[in-house]
Formats: sequence, structure tokens, C-alpha cells
Amino acid sequence: MFYVLSKLGFLFLRPSNALLLALLFGVGLRVFGWRRRGAELIGIALGILVICSWTGVPTILLRPLEQRFSVPDDPDRLNPAGILVLGGVVDSSLSTELHSAELIDGAERLVVAAELARRYPNARILLSGGSNGVFANNDVAESAVARDLLIEFGVPAARISIEDHSRNTHENAVFSFSAAEPAPQEQWLLVTSAFHMPRAIGTFRAAGWNGVVAWPVDYRNGATTDWFGGRTAAEGLTMTDMAVREWIGLVAYRFAGYTDALLPRP
Repeated sequence: MFYVLSKLGFLFLRPSNALLLALLFGVGLRVFGWRRRGAELIGIALGILVICSWTGVPTILLRPLEQRFSVPDDPDRLNPAGILVLGGVVDSSLSTELHSAELIDGAERLVVAAELARRYPNARILLSGGSNGVFANNDVAESAVARDLLIEFGVPAARISIEDHSRNTHENAVFSFSAAEPAPQEQWLLVTSAFHMPRAIGTFRAAGWNGVVAWPVDYRNGATTDWFGGRTAAEGLTMTDMAVREWIGLVAYRFAGYTDALLPRP
């Protein structure tokens, strides 16, 4: 239920959707005689739309999340028991329909997982992620598609396990813990997008993973990225949506007790 409510709720809280709805509401006010109020609402919505599209707002929102954790300074000194790779790499509905692996923006997680598998040949690989549809369906699980791709990349099938029921970060952590049964202080690398890493680390710690080590990927900004970025309006809105969703997720997860801190730190 938490998953469905969060997905449906964010349809309205997503800045791109909320601003378009505000514009439509403003037009409606003008049509029904509230011309001044309608014009004010349209002006405010257009102003915020421009700010989110073409200014440094997306960078301001994302940079604190992406820079919170970094790849370990001396990765060759690590000896991980396993590598955790979170879902967010596969469009499960489209993959089911087309009978092929249809990847989305977070696909770098899978590429890095293959690299880490070669770097740490004794580490187990656990792929976490079920169907990403809003309602229960018969779509293939993300982790099953990801497993097949890793095998095609040359990772031995015997090293790969999947957790194919989780649909959000909290379930990733809880279900993966049950699947892996890590020993106390056993070191596991956690691979997910950099902007998502603070919430993921906090959630996994709260679920009992004491030795989880962040391995962020899929950066959208660098430490020196131009605040105004030269991005298109669509890119700016997409990044704003992404950042707002993650900040809301941090607050909601902390309120629900799913994380160990509002903004987890290394």
C-alpha cells in the first residue's frame, strides 16, 4: 500500500505535473470569470516552470544528495562478501511486452556491477528489484532481466542471486537482508544512483546491514558542474522532478522509521 500511495501521490507532487495542473487551473479561473486570480496563478506557475527548467535549481537540489557519499578512496583494499545492486535499471512492463531487456536511465548500475564482479571475483552478486508497475501485474521482475544481462556480460550465473519481490527502497533493504543473510559486519558494496544513495544507505542500515559500503554511480552533476548547466528545459524539469522526489522520499522514510537519519552520512 505504501508503494501504491507513494506512486500515485507523487503524480501530483511531481513539479512538472503540479505546474502544468496549476497552469490549467489558472486558465479555468479566467474562463469562469476569476480573470485576475487566474492570471496571477498562470504567472506564478510559468515563473516557477522557467526557474526549474533553465536555472541552477536542479543542480542546487541534486548536488547535496550526489556529493553525500563517494566511491571508496582505495577500492583495492576492499574485500567485499557481496555486491548489492538496486533496481531502477529496467522498464519491466516494456521488457515483458517486447520480450527484451529495455533499460532506463539507471542502467549504469548494471554496467558498474559487471565491472565490480571482475574486480572482486569472490564476491556474491545480489540483484534486488521486482516489477516496477504501480499495481500488481504479471510483468517480469527487474532483477530477472538484470541477471540475464549480467550473464551476457560474462558474469558466472552461479555468482548471481536475485530478490524479485521488492518495489521500493525499503523493500529492497528488508527483502535483500533476508535473501543474503549477511554475517555481522560482513562487507557488502551497495550500487545505486548517486542521488539515491543517502536514502538507500539509511534504509539498509535501518534494516540491519551493518557493513554496507556505498558505491554511487549514475551522476547527473559533478562537483564543478556549471550552476546553469546549459541543459534543455526537458532535462531541467526531469532533474527537478528527480531531486524533489528524493527529498520527499527522505522525509517520508524518516517519518515512517525506514531510515536511521533524515540525511544519512558516511
